[in-house]
Amino acid sequence: MADRLTQLQDAVNSLADQFCNAIGVLQQCGPPASFSNIQTAINKDQPANPTEGNLYRLEEENHEAAARLEEVVYRGDVLLEKIQSALADIAQSQLKTRSGTPSQPLAES
Repeated sequence: MADRLTQLQDAVNSLADQFCNAIGVLQQCGPPASFSNIQTAINKDQPANPTEGNLYRLEEENHEAAARLEEVVYRGDVLLEKIQSALADIAQSQLKTRSGTPSQPLAES
């Protein structure tokens, strides 16, 4: 079984060498190719004034992203306040526990 795998690997390596050699010969001997027909096909898909359309679309996306960012920042601020309040409660409880007096909730300001 191992001999067959080795033979197969040798055959694949030989094909890879031949492929690389063929590409090298094409690069040395082949004439340069023009891709202008591809470029014109790409240009046909673009709008007549790409700058104006792209800028308008980017501006709209920017406004939408800014609104989402403002919402996320607001929610983050709310969560931060809740976390700070919870940490203050925990710290107060720990102080009360260490001093030996029962803990009471802090008055909200």
